[in-house]
Amino acid sequence: MSGDGLTLQGLYLLGKERLSALPGGKDNSPMEAGFLWEKALGLGWRERLLRGDDPVPEGGAAAFFDLVARRLAGEPLQYLLGEWEFYGLPFAVGPGVLIPRPETELLVDRALEGAEGCPSPALLDLCSGSGCVPVALGNKLPEARVWGVELSPQALGYFRRNIERNRAGNVTAVAGDVFALPEEVTGRRYRVITANPPYIPRGELAGLQAEVRREPALALDGGEDGLDFYRRLPALCLPLLEPGGWLVFEIGEDQGEAVAGFLQSTGYGEVQVRRDLSGLERQVSGRRPL
Repeated sequence: MSGDGLTLQGLYLLGKERLSALPGGKDNSPMEAGFLWEKALGLGWRERLLRGDDPVPEGGAAAFFDLVARRLAGEPLQYLLGEWEFYGLPFAVGPGVLIPRPETELLVDRALEGAEGCPSPALLDLCSGSGCVPVALGNKLPEARVWGVELSPQALGYFRRNIERNRAGNVTAVAGDVFALPEEVTGRRYRVITANPPYIPRGELAGLQAEVRREPALALDGGEDGLDFYRRLPALCLPLLEPGGWLVFEIGEDQGEAVAGFLQSTGYGEVQVRRDLSGLERQVSGRRPL
């Protein structure tokens, strides 16, 4: 569809109408249409309000409707935009990397609590993906040294880009398998270790929303019951923590009791399950004894 006769505001309204066909579209279409409009036209939302009666620039309508069509076909909004905000910082995202989610900000909050009072803490993040957790921690704790471990070469590329983008010079991206950690991260002790590992049961992957299925299975598949990583990581992390250091996991909404049990049986103390703002189980933490 050409932009002949369309105004900037009219283009936005057409996109909003089309995007309302998505699940939850009536609630989300104003926001999604706005983001895609800005991406296609290179204009900000204020310009849409102030210049809404202006004609659409040449090529603008085609670029916008292409993005809308791709979104309707199931591409995640964040991939189409090429970036997403996490903890107040911009993160490059795209195919091959897990999209940062608001609930994961609670993992950063808990890690900051665990590092409180340490003048120059060493922190480690596992299954780092885009690097949103370690980069956010490095930003909030400029005196800290933060390492993040990621297996996927695609995700690691985004992680390194996001370190540069956010000028996080105290964060180091490390290529590696969290079940066979490289010497680069095993040669020190950490005040806090964080992880947002894959935790979706394998049998549920096919039933996920279309846009979630576009994200890498490597970052979603937690094994038959979703608990593969939680069974193994507590024992691997315990000797890497300094006495009194914390291990903090993000979890699925019904996994709190099981994950807490893994930590307790491994020797962690002060094990706690925390809920998110929706009241869902979202985090389990435990402390290495002093």
